[in-house]
Amino acid sequence: MTSKILTANLLADGHVVYLDTDGNWSKWIETGQVATSDEAAENLTKAANLDVADGVIIAPYLIEVVGAAGSISPTEYREHLRANGPSIHPQFGYQAERSGE
Repeated sequence: MTSKILTANLLADGHVVYLDTDGNWSKWIETGQVATSDEAAENLTKAANLDVADGVIIAPYLIEVVGAAGSISPTEYREHLRANGPSIHPQFGYQAERSGE
């Protein structure tokens, strides 16, 4: 199985988020909990479905990634845009916060 993490959107503000290793939702893909087995991926999905029922997130799904914690990159361009913001003007969007780090 390829490595996967779970992504969704926050219901409150629409931000793209990733389920992290503490079971919280983070807007930074690098903090995403990586599933390397079908069972681990299923557990991530079950955890996300609880937050859907509680009205925290919407539309959770698994995405394929490469790398390890702290250096995760999505394999699909669509997910790269969701994680990193606009490709033409990276200074816009909440991802611009990283320029000050």
